[in-house]
Amino acid sequence: MASPPLCSQTAPDKNCKLPPPSAPTGGYHPGKLSWGTLVRALGRFKLSIPQTHRNMQLLDTLDPLASREPPPLLPEKHEVPEKLIWGDQDPLSKIPFKILSGHEHAVSTCHFCVDDTKLLSGSYDCTVKMWDAVDGSVVRDFEPRPKAPVVECSVTADNSRVIAASHDKTVRAWDLETGKLLWKVRYDTFIVSCKFSPDGKYVVSGFDMDHGICIIDAENITTVSIVKDHHTRSITSCCFDPDSQRVASVSLDRCIKIWDVRSQATLLTITKAHSNAISNCCFTFSGHFLCTSSWDKNLKIWNVHTGEFRNRGACVTLMQGHEGSVSSCHFARDSSFLISGGFDRTVAIWDVAEGYRKLSLKGHNDWVTDVAVSNNKKWILSASKDRTMRLWNIEEVDQIPLVIKYKKAMGLKLKQCERCDRPFSIFESDTSSEIFTQCVFCRIDTRGLPVETSSLSSLESENSPLPRGSKDD
Repeated sequence: MASPPLCSQTAPDKNCKLPPPSAPTGGYHPGKLSWGTLVRALGRFKLSIPQTHRNMQLLDTLDPLASREPPPLLPEKHEVPEKLIWGDQDPLSKIPFKILSGHEHAVSTCHFCVDDTKLLSGSYDCTVKMWDAVDGSVVRDFEPRPKAPVVECSVTADNSRVIAASHDKTVRAWDLETGKLLWKVRYDTFIVSCKFSPDGKYVVSGFDMDHGICIIDAENITTVSIVKDHHTRSITSCCFDPDSQRVASVSLDRCIKIWDVRSQATLLTITKAHSNAISNCCFTFSGHFLCTSSWDKNLKIWNVHTGEFRNRGACVTLMQGHEGSVSSCHFARDSSFLISGGFDRTVAIWDVAEGYRKLSLKGHNDWVTDVAVSNNKKWILSASKDRTMRLWNIEEVDQIPLVIKYKKAMGLKLKQCERCDRPFSIFESDTSSEIFTQCVFCRIDTRGLPVETSSLSSLESENSPLPRGSKDD
């Protein structure tokens, strides 16, 4: 937005209503002020040492014997614009970050792609952009642009195609490498969410007014499933599980549902999962657990593989991480940690195994609308209503002073892994007979167990698993 023109300080004010100075009257005569009066008046000024030179220049202009040459002009001060370079987010956190600016409106969605070397974003400025993760420059604007704000975008696992849902009631697909528009599907209702399946075969869209979901074949653009009134209120988010066979959806009705693509039936329904609207959901990379974020300021992790929630509710409830509604959530690939974004303008990093907030990243000037984690777990990407994205380097997050200080305050004892020298934490009150000398990752490597099984071992249950359940130009 262009700034309004500044008023000239030298131009005459044609609208000035002040009366002109009156002519001298009475006994006052300009230039007749006695030297004694002038000296006594000037003697009341107390000159400080740093300002003596500057104030002497001011006094010289009042001395009729001083030189009439104008005083030297002081150099003008110019505001230095914020540089898009790496910097420290907080003195204690030591988290380097980079600000990515280029959108003209709120950034609604963000992703990593192309082996974490490129970034993808969608915005209310009706654009979908691809960025270079190294220098933060815009590589491509996908054309033709949507005709309304972009609410979500998604990329295939092989980085070949990009889709975006827009308020113009369309879902568009482009070739990631060439930027060519592949297809466009128009619906009769507003779309609030869209995701590729991990195998790239399907696209699921969530509807606003119809309260339903639609699954289409991404190759021939045919409808696989359309489920109207799947929820009782508007859907807020939907996503596939890692096997591309189940679709989880969440809604303003506080309900979680999982739809089976093969059987064309609802497998799970969790009513009143939160005390307020559910904003987002994401699977772990095993598909056993589902995380939901809510306007009730909390996140919950559900064991949707065994249905454990039927008896005990959520496996883990993550609280006191945000001061406002939680807008988004995303698991790291090995599920060792979870990140969330909130309307309190922060990004929270959660330790999944211990169930506590490890660190809060501050810096955005408005709501954080979406978050993403790189495949190598070294980077976090956050999108915000402040029109920017931030790329955070969390490679050394467990070794920064603020995280170590917080762990000690929680009663967590820090130990050094005898194998990789990485610091890890255990509770000081832990009475387990097993004494850990290695971090969880080295223990997993030693035992040959999958990482996620150990990270979420406290959440596992031995219950039997649930069954797996029109084109426009």
